[in-house]
Amino acid sequence: MYKSFFHLTRNPFDLTPDPDCFVSTTRHNEALAALYYGVRGHKGFVVVTGEVGTGKTLLLRCLLRLLRESKDIAYAYVFNGLLSPTEFLQYILRDLGLQVSGKNKGELLSELGQLLLSRGSKKLTTVLIVDEAHLLSEDILEEIRLLSNLETTDDKLLQIVLVGQPELDDKLDSVGLRQLKQRIAIRAKLAPLDITETEAYIATRLQIAGADLRGDPIFPAATVAAVFKHSKGLPRLINTICENSLIAAYARQRRSVTPEIVEDVAREFRMDVTSSRDGEENGSINKMDLRQAASALLDFVSSLRKPDADSPRSQSAVSPE
Repeated sequence: MYKSFFHLTRNPFDLTPDPDCFVSTTRHNEALAALYYGVRGHKGFVVVTGEVGTGKTLLLRCLLRLLRESKDIAYAYVFNGLLSPTEFLQYILRDLGLQVSGKNKGELLSELGQLLLSRGSKKLTTVLIVDEAHLLSEDILEEIRLLSNLETTDDKLLQIVLVGQPELDDKLDSVGLRQLKQRIAIRAKLAPLDITETEAYIATRLQIAGADLRGDPIFPAATVAAVFKHSKGLPRLINTICENSLIAAYARQRRSVTPEIVEDVAREFRMDVTSSRDGEENGSINKMDLRQAASALLDFVSSLRKPDADSPRSQSAVSPE
């Protein structure tokens, strides 16, 4: 809708995680390098965590593209963590091209073991990649640990990559999963972008979409600052704000996005309503309700202790028999 108006060849801030739009910030480069090195170096376990919207799925898409270009690598990509242990194994084997119909868990494990041994003997790499790994149950995480036991005397037969939100770190820190945690060879963490990275991110996405950065900027410095304020450096929110700001600027026939447009978009998406502030408001309301409830309860208990002159119980209590 706005592409021709801004002389763009594509939507620069599409929310779909497209590797062609990958912006190589220092943080994302380090995480991608850790993933690829962990797989290529047969390190066994690699874990990447990051808050919602930091670009974990896009990072995985970039890794998958690199792996597809390597003829000696086969991978199973699991993006649904809400599976039973048997369903999880079926998913892995199916992704690796094996038949799973009518087979029990023992048969599935046997077939997977044979495949890994066969590929390992040919110096081929097999990878299990799990997105949204924070949703995995402890039972499945224990299954993954047992899969990591498939190894020869000098090599890991299955490379395992777990990617998820910070809750995954909490799970891996639990006592019940300490054996799994000890097997992790490489860990990386994705953090939000700072203001400088946010400015570079916006400029790079525009450049990928065909924008001429030599003229008047579509997102001037003051506008970038407003985007950063409301997005807190999270790439997904940066995309949401910038995409809708371009639509609003086009509707107003403005060649540059102003901070006021960003503020309007942030209000429409309720980005000015933070969860922490909501928690404080809810907390104050709850405390007030609690005080009122406590006062009402004390009044009620007090009334029970006072004899009622009109009640039969109070009359019988004061009248001699």
